[in-house]
Amino acid sequence: MTAYVIIPGIDGSDERHWQSLWENLWGASAVRIAPASWSTPDLRDWVAAVQAAHAIASERDDQVALVAHSLGCWAAAEWLDLARPDGVTAFLVAPPDLRGPDFPREAASTFTELPVRPLPCRSLMVASDDDPYCAPATSASIARRWQAQQLLVGSHGHFNSDSGLGDWPAGRELLHTLLDG
Repeated sequence: MTAYVIIPGIDGSDERHWQSLWENLWGASAVRIAPASWSTPDLRDWVAAVQAAHAIASERDDQVALVAHSLGCWAAAEWLDLARPDGVTAFLVAPPDLRGPDFPREAASTFTELPVRPLPCRSLMVASDDDPYCAPATSASIARRWQAQQLLVGSHGHFNSDSGLGDWPAGRELLHTLLDG
């Protein structure tokens, strides 16, 4: 069995978002981060929230999967770099370009200067060829520098509720493939 840490982007994920639908499906096996700064993200607050959620998840199972979307990918990467945990995999979907023209101003003060270092765990970064927050070449560069496997999966925008993915069964399959090694 695997425990899951759900790491949404700014403002969390609404009830139509695939992360929320997966969280409902997984029930007690899932823990969502709860930063105090959802709308005006503070990196330290988000990293502490990932740490707290991981602590709960790791009590439930030795294997923990980080399931991150958008800005949550950057919080996950920073936490992984600091914590260097064992038994963790990272499923990273649609990280935004920190220096891109559409990067949210609300997060600019603490997220834009993050270094991109190799992640200390098995990881998969899923990207779209029409994400308004990150061009394919930039997402490929991020994946390469994180040393994460990258999968470009066509035109799904930012993989948010507006993308119409529903519970995104293809994404769950990708996650299970990652977990199975």
